[in-house]
Amino acid sequence: MDTFAFIIHPIDPKRDVSRKFPLLGRLLSERQIDFFSTFFPPVFISEIEGIRSEATGREVKGWFIACPYTPRRMLELPERTVYRKIIQTGRMAEKLGAQILGLGAFTSVVGDAGITIAKALDVPVTTGDSYTVIVAVEAIREAARLMDIPLRGATAAVVGATGAIGQVCADLLADDVERLYLIGRRQEKLEELRDRLSVRARTLRPGSAQAELIVSTRMDVLAEAQLILTVTSALHDVIRPEFLQPGSVICDVARPRDVSAMVAASRDDILVIDGGMVDVPGPVDFHFNFGFPPGKAYACMAETIALALDGRFEDYTLGKRITRERVEEIGSMAKKHGFRLSGFRSFEREVTLQQIEMVRRNARRATAAHT
Repeated sequence: MDTFAFIIHPIDPKRDVSRKFPLLGRLLSERQIDFFSTFFPPVFISEIEGIRSEATGREVKGWFIACPYTPRRMLELPERTVYRKIIQTGRMAEKLGAQILGLGAFTSVVGDAGITIAKALDVPVTTGDSYTVIVAVEAIREAARLMDIPLRGATAAVVGATGAIGQVCADLLADDVERLYLIGRRQEKLEELRDRLSVRARTLRPGSAQAELIVSTRMDVLAEAQLILTVTSALHDVIRPEFLQPGSVICDVARPRDVSAMVAASRDDILVIDGGMVDVPGPVDFHFNFGFPPGKAYACMAETIALALDGRFEDYTLGKRITRERVEEIGSMAKKHGFRLSGFRSFEREVTLQQIEMVRRNARRATAAHT
Protein backbone atom coordinates (compact mmCIF):
# COMPACT_ATOMS: atom_id res chain seq x y z
CA MET A 1 0.00 0.00 0.00
CA ASP A 2 1.30 3.46 -0.91
CA THR A 3 1.92 5.87 1.95
CA PHE A 4 2.13 9.52 2.93
CA ALA A 5 2.81 11.62 6.01
CA PHE A 6 1.59 15.06 6.99
CA ILE A 7 3.22 17.48 9.44
CA ILE A 8 0.96 19.39 11.81
CA HIS A 9 1.93 21.73 14.65
CA PRO A 10 0.17 23.57 17.51
CA ILE A 11 -1.49 26.74 16.19
CA ASP A 12 -3.67 27.50 19.22
CA PRO A 13 -1.08 26.26 21.75
CA LYS A 14 -3.24 25.23 24.74
CA ARG A 15 -6.08 23.77 22.68
CA ASP A 16 -3.87 21.87 20.23
CA VAL A 17 -1.42 20.50 22.82
CA SER A 18 -4.44 19.32 24.85
CA ARG A 19 -5.58 17.19 21.91
CA LYS A 20 -2.53 14.95 22.30
CA PHE A 21 -1.37 15.71 25.85
CA PRO A 22 -4.43 16.76 27.93
CA LEU A 23 -2.48 17.23 31.17
CA LEU A 24 0.22 19.43 29.61
CA GLY A 25 -2.38 21.52 27.81
CA ARG A 26 -4.20 22.09 31.08
CA LEU A 27 -1.15 22.84 33.26
CA LEU A 28 1.05 24.93 30.96
CA SER A 29 0.39 28.50 29.91
CA GLU A 30 0.61 29.55 26.27
CA ARG A 31 3.97 31.23 26.92
CA GLN A 32 5.31 28.11 28.65
CA ILE A 33 4.22 25.96 25.69
CA ASP A 34 6.01 28.40 23.36
CA PHE A 35 9.19 28.12 25.45
CA PHE A 36 9.19 24.34 25.92
CA SER A 37 8.37 23.73 22.25
CA THR A 38 11.96 24.77 21.49
CA PHE A 39 13.30 21.67 23.22
CA PHE A 40 10.57 19.16 22.40
CA PRO A 41 11.33 16.49 19.77
CA PRO A 42 9.01 15.67 16.83
CA VAL A 43 5.91 13.78 17.95
CA PHE A 44 4.17 10.79 16.33
CA ILE A 45 0.45 11.64 16.40
CA SER A 46 -1.53 8.90 14.63
CA GLU A 47 -1.89 6.46 11.75
CA ILE A 48 -4.42 7.36 9.04
CA GLU A 49 -6.33 4.56 7.31
CA GLY A 50 -9.40 3.88 5.19
CA ILE A 51 -8.64 6.25 2.28
CA ARG A 52 -9.82 4.83 -1.06
CA SER A 53 -9.93 6.41 -4.52
CA GLU A 54 -13.40 6.59 -6.11
CA ALA A 55 -11.80 6.31 -9.56
CA THR A 56 -9.38 3.41 -9.08
CA GLY A 57 -10.27 1.75 -5.78
CA ARG A 58 -6.63 2.24 -4.77
CA GLU A 59 -6.00 2.62 -1.04
CA VAL A 60 -3.30 4.55 0.78
CA LYS A 61 -2.36 4.91 4.42
CA GLY A 62 -0.55 7.70 6.19
CA TRP A 63 0.57 9.29 9.41
CA PHE A 64 0.18 12.56 11.24
CA ILE A 65 3.45 13.71 12.77
CA ALA A 66 3.94 16.94 14.70
CA CYS A 67 6.61 19.59 14.65
CA PRO A 68 6.34 20.99 18.20
CA TYR A 69 6.92 24.67 17.38
CA THR A 70 4.06 27.16 17.68
CA PRO A 71 3.67 29.91 15.02
CA ARG A 72 5.10 32.51 17.41
CA ARG A 73 8.14 30.30 18.06
CA MET A 74 8.72 29.80 14.35
CA LEU A 75 8.87 33.57 13.87
CA GLU A 76 11.02 34.21 16.97
CA LEU A 77 13.69 31.56 16.33
CA PRO A 78 16.42 31.77 13.66
CA GLU A 79 15.20 30.42 10.32
CA ARG A 80 17.89 27.71 10.27
CA THR A 81 16.74 26.46 13.69
CA VAL A 82 13.17 26.16 12.44
CA TYR A 83 14.32 24.37 9.27
CA ARG A 84 16.31 21.92 11.40
CA LYS A 85 13.26 20.98 13.50
CA ILE A 86 10.99 20.56 10.46
CA ILE A 87 13.63 18.44 8.72
CA GLN A 88 13.96 16.35 11.88
CA THR A 89 10.18 15.82 11.74
CA GLY A 90 10.48 14.90 8.05
CA ARG A 91 13.06 12.25 8.92
CA MET A 92 10.46 10.67 11.20
CA ALA A 93 8.19 10.44 8.12
CA GLU A 94 11.00 8.71 6.19
CA LYS A 95 11.51 6.18 8.98
CA LEU A 96 7.78 5.43 9.00
CA GLY A 97 8.02 4.65 5.27
CA ALA A 98 6.15 7.65 3.84
CA GLN A 99 6.50 8.09 0.08
CA ILE A 100 5.43 11.75 0.13
CA LEU A 101 5.35 14.38 2.88
CA GLY A 102 2.92 17.27 3.29
CA LEU A 103 3.81 20.42 5.20
CA GLY A 104 0.93 21.84 7.24
CA ALA A 105 0.18 25.40 8.42
CA PHE A 106 3.31 27.46 9.24
CA THR A 107 5.73 24.65 8.30
CA SER A 108 4.69 25.29 4.69
CA VAL A 109 5.39 29.04 4.66
CA VAL A 110 8.51 29.44 6.80
CA GLY A 111 11.54 30.66 4.85
CA ASP A 112 11.45 29.58 1.22
CA ALA A 113 8.15 27.64 1.53
CA GLY A 114 9.46 24.08 1.56
CA ILE A 115 12.38 24.23 -0.89
CA THR A 116 15.16 23.92 1.72
CA ILE A 117 13.24 21.21 3.56
CA ALA A 118 12.70 19.20 0.35
CA LYS A 119 16.41 19.40 -0.51
CA ALA A 120 17.37 18.02 2.91
CA LEU A 121 15.02 15.01 2.75
CA ASP A 122 14.87 11.90 0.58
CA VAL A 123 11.05 11.85 0.61
CA PRO A 124 9.31 14.25 -1.86
CA VAL A 125 7.54 17.23 -0.30
CA THR A 126 4.47 19.38 -1.00
CA THR A 127 3.00 22.33 0.87
CA GLY A 128 -0.57 21.57 -0.25
CA ASP A 129 -1.02 25.18 -1.32
CA SER A 130 -2.14 24.40 -4.89
CA TYR A 131 -5.26 22.50 -3.79
CA THR A 132 -5.83 25.05 -1.01
CA VAL A 133 -6.29 27.65 -3.77
CA ILE A 134 -8.88 25.56 -5.64
CA VAL A 135 -10.93 24.79 -2.54
CA ALA A 136 -10.84 28.39 -1.27
CA VAL A 137 -12.10 29.74 -4.59
CA GLU A 138 -14.76 27.02 -4.85
CA ALA A 139 -15.87 27.84 -1.30
CA ILE A 140 -16.28 31.56 -1.93
CA ARG A 141 -18.17 30.88 -5.20
CA GLU A 142 -20.58 28.55 -3.38
CA ALA A 143 -20.99 30.96 -0.47
CA ALA A 144 -21.78 33.77 -2.94
CA ARG A 145 -24.50 31.60 -4.49
CA LEU A 146 -26.04 30.84 -1.10
CA MET A 147 -25.91 34.52 -0.09
CA ASP A 148 -27.53 35.62 -3.39
CA ILE A 149 -24.46 37.59 -4.51
CA PRO A 150 -24.23 37.42 -8.34
CA LEU A 151 -20.54 36.85 -9.14
CA ARG A 152 -20.51 38.76 -12.43
CA GLY A 153 -21.55 42.02 -10.78
CA ALA A 154 -19.69 41.54 -7.51
CA THR A 155 -16.75 43.38 -5.99
CA ALA A 156 -14.23 41.00 -4.40
CA ALA A 157 -10.97 41.42 -2.50
CA VAL A 158 -7.95 39.22 -1.88
CA VAL A 159 -6.06 40.12 1.30
CA GLY A 160 -2.47 38.94 1.14
CA ALA A 161 -2.72 39.05 -2.65
CA THR A 162 1.04 39.02 -3.32
CA GLY A 163 1.63 35.79 -1.38
CA ALA A 164 1.96 32.41 -3.09
CA ILE A 165 -1.68 31.42 -2.50
CA GLY A 166 -3.09 34.93 -2.85
CA GLN A 167 -1.69 35.46 -6.35
CA VAL A 168 -3.40 32.44 -7.88
CA CYS A 169 -6.63 33.05 -5.94
CA ALA A 170 -6.65 36.55 -7.45
CA ASP A 171 -5.99 35.13 -10.93
CA LEU A 172 -8.96 32.75 -10.64
CA LEU A 173 -11.34 35.26 -9.04
CA ALA A 174 -10.53 37.87 -11.68
CA ASP A 175 -12.38 35.63 -14.16
CA ASP A 176 -15.54 35.70 -12.02
CA VAL A 177 -16.21 39.19 -10.70
CA GLU A 178 -16.64 42.77 -11.92
CA ARG A 179 -14.08 44.42 -9.65
CA LEU A 180 -11.21 42.92 -7.63
CA TYR A 181 -9.16 44.62 -4.93
CA LEU A 182 -5.61 43.30 -4.50
CA ILE A 183 -4.61 44.12 -0.92
CA GLY A 184 -1.16 43.73 0.60
CA ARG A 185 1.61 45.56 2.43
CA ARG A 186 3.84 46.60 -0.49
CA GLN A 187 2.49 48.87 -3.19
CA GLU A 188 5.12 47.97 -5.81
CA LYS A 189 4.48 44.22 -5.42
CA LEU A 190 0.74 44.78 -5.76
CA GLU A 191 1.25 46.82 -8.93
CA GLU A 192 3.49 44.09 -10.39
CA LEU A 193 0.76 41.52 -9.69
CA ARG A 194 -1.96 43.71 -11.21
CA ASP A 195 0.08 44.22 -14.37
CA ARG A 196 0.93 40.52 -14.67
CA LEU A 197 -2.71 39.45 -14.26
CA SER A 198 -3.82 42.01 -16.85
CA VAL A 199 -1.24 40.82 -19.40
CA ARG A 200 -2.10 37.17 -18.76
CA ALA A 201 -5.81 37.82 -19.27
CA ARG A 202 -5.24 39.70 -22.54
CA THR A 203 -2.86 36.99 -23.80
CA LEU A 204 -4.70 33.82 -22.79
CA ARG A 205 -8.30 35.04 -22.87
CA PRO A 206 -8.48 37.82 -25.49
CA GLY A 207 -11.90 39.38 -25.75
CA SER A 208 -13.20 37.79 -22.52
CA ALA A 209 -14.34 39.91 -19.59
CA GLN A 210 -11.92 40.35 -16.72
CA ALA A 211 -12.34 42.18 -13.46
CA GLU A 212 -11.18 45.73 -12.97
CA LEU A 213 -8.08 45.31 -10.78
CA ILE A 214 -7.45 47.83 -7.98
CA VAL A 215 -4.43 47.72 -5.65
CA SER A 216 -4.45 48.95 -2.05
CA THR A 217 -2.33 48.76 1.08
CA ARG A 218 -5.28 49.87 3.23
CA MET A 219 -7.81 47.59 4.84
CA ASP A 220 -10.67 50.10 4.84
CA VAL A 221 -11.29 49.38 1.14
CA LEU A 222 -12.86 46.11 2.30
CA ALA A 223 -15.99 48.16 2.89
CA GLU A 224 -16.43 48.10 -0.92
CA ALA A 225 -16.30 44.28 -1.22
CA GLN A 226 -19.08 41.72 -1.00
CA LEU A 227 -16.61 38.82 -1.27
CA ILE A 228 -13.31 38.70 0.64
CA LEU A 229 -10.73 35.95 0.45
CA THR A 230 -7.96 36.41 3.01
CA VAL A 231 -4.72 34.48 3.07
CA THR A 232 -1.96 36.33 4.91
CA SER A 233 0.75 34.79 7.11
CA ALA A 234 0.13 37.31 9.89
CA LEU A 235 0.37 36.15 13.49
CA HIS A 236 -2.61 38.25 14.57
CA ASP A 237 -6.02 38.93 13.05
CA VAL A 238 -6.06 41.65 10.42
CA ILE A 239 -9.76 41.89 9.48
CA ARG A 240 -11.99 43.64 11.94
CA PRO A 241 -15.77 44.19 12.00
CA GLU A 242 -15.75 47.91 11.24
CA PHE A 243 -14.27 47.25 7.77
CA LEU A 244 -17.17 45.15 6.47
CA GLN A 245 -20.45 45.75 4.69
CA PRO A 246 -23.63 43.86 5.65
CA GLY A 247 -24.18 40.64 3.71
CA SER A 248 -20.53 40.17 2.76
CA VAL A 249 -18.74 36.81 2.72
CA ILE A 250 -15.24 36.27 4.09
CA CYS A 251 -13.32 33.09 3.29
CA ASP A 252 -10.42 32.89 5.76
CA VAL A 253 -7.72 30.55 4.46
CA ALA A 254 -5.03 31.76 6.86
CA ARG A 255 -3.86 29.84 9.93
CA PRO A 256 -3.64 31.55 12.43
CA ARG A 257 -6.84 33.29 11.41
CA ASP A 258 -6.95 36.66 9.68
CA VAL A 259 -10.53 37.34 10.79
CA SER A 260 -10.96 38.72 14.29
CA ALA A 261 -13.25 36.75 16.60
CA MET A 262 -14.91 40.14 17.13
CA VAL A 263 -16.41 39.78 13.65
CA ALA A 264 -18.31 36.66 14.68
CA ALA A 265 -19.24 38.17 18.04
CA SER A 266 -20.44 41.58 16.86
CA ARG A 267 -21.55 41.15 13.22
CA ASP A 268 -24.39 38.68 12.74
CA ASP A 269 -24.88 40.09 9.23
CA ILE A 270 -21.55 38.75 7.88
CA LEU A 271 -20.82 35.16 6.72
CA VAL A 272 -17.34 34.05 7.77
CA ILE A 273 -16.17 30.67 6.49
CA ASP A 274 -12.92 28.78 6.94
CA GLY A 275 -11.22 28.01 3.64
CA GLY A 276 -10.21 24.53 2.73
CA MET A 277 -12.47 21.81 4.22
CA VAL A 278 -12.99 18.80 1.93
CA ASP A 279 -14.48 15.32 2.01
CA VAL A 280 -11.85 12.57 1.84
CA PRO A 281 -12.86 9.50 -0.24
CA GLY A 282 -13.32 6.19 1.54
CA PRO A 283 -14.07 5.32 5.18
CA VAL A 284 -11.12 7.37 6.44
CA ASP A 285 -10.14 7.32 10.11
CA PHE A 286 -7.50 9.86 11.15
CA HIS A 287 -7.31 8.46 14.70
CA PHE A 288 -6.82 12.04 15.88
CA ASN A 289 -9.15 14.98 16.45
CA PHE A 290 -7.65 18.00 14.66
CA GLY A 291 -10.92 19.93 14.91
CA PHE A 292 -12.84 18.66 11.87
CA PRO A 293 -15.81 16.26 11.67
CA PRO A 294 -15.04 12.62 10.73
CA GLY A 295 -14.00 12.09 7.11
CA LYS A 296 -13.10 15.72 6.44
CA ALA A 297 -9.69 17.39 6.05
CA TYR A 298 -7.96 20.63 5.22
CA ALA A 299 -7.23 21.12 1.53
CA CYS A 300 -3.47 21.06 2.17
CA MET A 301 -3.82 17.59 3.72
CA ALA A 302 -6.02 16.52 0.80
CA GLU A 303 -3.36 17.54 -1.74
CA THR A 304 -0.82 15.24 -0.10
CA ILE A 305 -3.33 12.37 -0.03
CA ALA A 306 -4.46 12.93 -3.65
CA LEU A 307 -0.85 12.80 -4.85
CA ALA A 308 -0.36 9.50 -3.00
CA LEU A 309 -3.57 8.08 -4.53
CA ASP A 310 -2.34 9.12 -7.97
CA GLY A 311 1.13 7.65 -7.46
CA ARG A 312 2.69 11.10 -7.96
CA PHE A 313 5.62 10.77 -5.57
CA GLU A 314 7.42 13.99 -6.47
CA ASP A 315 8.03 17.46 -5.07
CA TYR A 316 4.78 19.13 -6.10
CA THR A 317 3.95 22.54 -4.60
CA LEU A 318 7.07 24.29 -3.29
CA GLY A 319 8.32 27.86 -3.07
CA LYS A 320 6.73 31.27 -3.26
CA ARG A 321 5.45 30.91 -6.81
CA ILE A 322 2.47 28.67 -7.58
CA THR A 323 1.28 28.37 -11.17
CA ARG A 324 -2.35 28.39 -12.19
CA GLU A 325 -1.62 25.32 -14.36
CA ARG A 326 -0.45 23.32 -11.33
CA VAL A 327 -3.46 24.49 -9.31
CA GLU A 328 -5.86 23.35 -12.03
CA GLU A 329 -4.01 20.02 -12.39
CA ILE A 330 -4.32 19.11 -8.70
CA GLY A 331 -7.96 20.26 -8.78
CA SER A 332 -8.70 17.76 -11.58
CA MET A 333 -6.68 15.02 -9.88
CA ALA A 334 -8.43 15.45 -6.54
CA LYS A 335 -11.87 15.55 -8.17
CA LYS A 336 -11.10 12.31 -10.04
CA HIS A 337 -10.24 10.50 -6.81
CA GLY A 338 -13.34 11.77 -4.99
CA PHE A 339 -12.27 14.82 -2.99
CA ARG A 340 -14.86 17.59 -2.93
CA LEU A 341 -15.80 20.79 -1.11
CA SER A 342 -17.55 19.79 2.10
CA GLY A 343 -19.85 22.52 3.29
CA PHE A 344 -18.61 25.33 5.48
CA ARG A 345 -17.12 25.77 8.91
CA SER A 346 -16.57 28.94 10.87
CA PHE A 347 -14.44 29.25 13.99
CA GLU A 348 -14.32 25.45 14.42
CA ARG A 349 -18.07 24.94 14.00
CA GLU A 350 -20.29 23.76 11.15
CA VAL A 351 -22.21 26.46 9.30
CA THR A 352 -25.77 25.30 8.61
CA LEU A 353 -28.13 26.49 5.87
CA GLN A 354 -30.35 27.89 8.65
CA GLN A 355 -27.44 30.04 9.91
CA ILE A 356 -26.76 31.29 6.39
CA GLU A 357 -30.43 32.26 6.01
CA MET A 358 -30.25 34.10 9.36
CA VAL A 359 -27.17 36.05 8.15
CA ARG A 360 -29.04 36.99 4.97
CA ARG A 361 -32.03 38.25 7.00
CA ASN A 362 -29.79 40.24 9.35
CA ALA A 363 -27.93 41.73 6.38
CA ARG A 364 -31.18 42.87 4.74
CA ARG A 365 -32.26 44.46 8.04
CA ALA A 366 -28.89 46.21 8.52
CA THR A 367 -28.91 47.51 4.93
CA ALA A 368 -32.45 48.83 5.29
CA ALA A 369 -31.50 50.61 8.53
CA HIS A 370 -28.70 52.51 6.72
CA THR A 371 -30.85 53.66 3.78
